[in-house]
Amino acid sequence: MTGHITALPVGVRLAVSPLSWANDVLEDLGADISLETCLRDAAESGYEGIELGRKFPREAGALRSLLDSHRLALASGWHSGELAERSVDDEMKAVAGHAALLRAMDCKVMVYGEVAMMTPGSPLDAPMSQRLRMPAAEVAGYAGRLTDFAGRLAAEYGLTLAYHHHLMMVAETFDEISAIFDKTGSEAGLLLDTGHAVAGGFDYARLIDRFGDRVVHIHLKDIRGPVIDEVRAGDMSFNAGVRRGMFTVPGDGIIDFKPLARFVRDSGYRGWLVVEAEQDPAVAEPRPAVERAFKHVQANFRS
Repeated sequence: MTGHITALPVGVRLAVSPLSWANDVLEDLGADISLETCLRDAAESGYEGIELGRKFPREAGALRSLLDSHRLALASGWHSGELAERSVDDEMKAVAGHAALLRAMDCKVMVYGEVAMMTPGSPLDAPMSQRLRMPAAEVAGYAGRLTDFAGRLAAEYGLTLAYHHHLMMVAETFDEISAIFDKTGSEAGLLLDTGHAVAGGFDYARLIDRFGDRVVHIHLKDIRGPVIDEVRAGDMSFNAGVRRGMFTVPGDGIIDFKPLARFVRDSGYRGWLVVEAEQDPAVAEPRPAVERAFKHVQANFRS
């Protein structure tokens, strides 16, 4: 397949995450798949961009040359933040290299995932019931640090913070996300992840209704309903859920993406849509999966 999607509004672009080829945390998943295969599959399937993954070079010249050879842009990259437990000054030091790389690659947003205040040890291997909650008394201070950090990130690197609500982190449920974003300034943007919303127990459209004007980056992830039910009922870990296939690409699960397409069309959203699925590439062959997803997204924007 060649050629980029034409059904998207002007200024909206479709990217894919490398997680379909190689998992960033469970390094045995996709260990034998080369970065070249990932980039070739992405480009030939019609995607305009890709997010960072663990196999990518982190030097701007090498990364730009590699992506240019496949006519791919860098959509963004994940930063593991710890503002739940550390100062803005310390966070700015921690993010410097990553933010500089994203700026050099002409990215507009930086994905922020909060990895502090998580279950001790290996939090993604702990039963989901053991997730730590942020005390209500600490939310305002945390939101203030996020706002300050987002402002400094924009001023120093030209990047908008895209806060990733995520299973097993301090913003998993709709109420937790709302409590934080009710107290952050407009400097802090929201990453809407359809899969993490549904797996977190709520319809992603609730985030659109409540915080649509804060959405600056979008991950298109689907959920296999029977699998997430099994994971929740068995109090499995996040990583166990990934291995069982609770996440998949759009069109392979239970999520309706038409409300998302309407939001993008009607809201004036400009930026990236990123097809993403954390699953075992030995079970879900990457290229057919991302090609199906490409067609599914296109169909939703044309209907």
